[in-house]
Amino acid sequence: MEKNEMIRNEVLQAVEGISVDKLNEKLEEGKWTIMQVLEHLYLMERAITHAISDQLANGESKTVKEKPIELTVNRSTTVKAPSFVHPSEEFITLAEMHNKLSLSREAFSKIVDAADDSLLEQRGFPHPVFGELSLKQWIPFVGLHEKRHLAQIEELKRKI
Repeated sequence: MEKNEMIRNEVLQAVEGISVDKLNEKLEEGKWTIMQVLEHLYLMERAITHAISDQLANGESKTVKEKPIELTVNRSTTVKAPSFVHPSEEFITLAEMHNKLSLSREAFSKIVDAADDSLLEQRGFPHPVFGELSLKQWIPFVGLHEKRHLAQIEELKRKI
């Protein structure tokens, strides 16, 4: 979780000092705004927290091989986000987004901190690219996913 926190801080620092209008501005047709990227991170963390919680409570033990999740940061491969983590078209303030990201991180940390390490290794759920990931691998995946989108935010900032 320590690396996840470092990456989250980098994401939040990357958007500091940018006007809320610029954060919500559509810079390219068919592409997300910086704020939509942030909302996507919030929605992802919330969905992963829910799935981990569900698997800890109701999942079945299984053997899940480790996957090369470090490839998540490679943006040369595009991945279509599942519809349940697509951001809205609504105008969102940075304060609102900070609050949402804080709440999702708090819930995620609470589940991870309370989880039995053996259950994290023995249970999992599928990722659209990597297939079945153990709950243990989903934890660093959150940070790697945010690092991937940090690069996207930096690209968008250059277009402002």
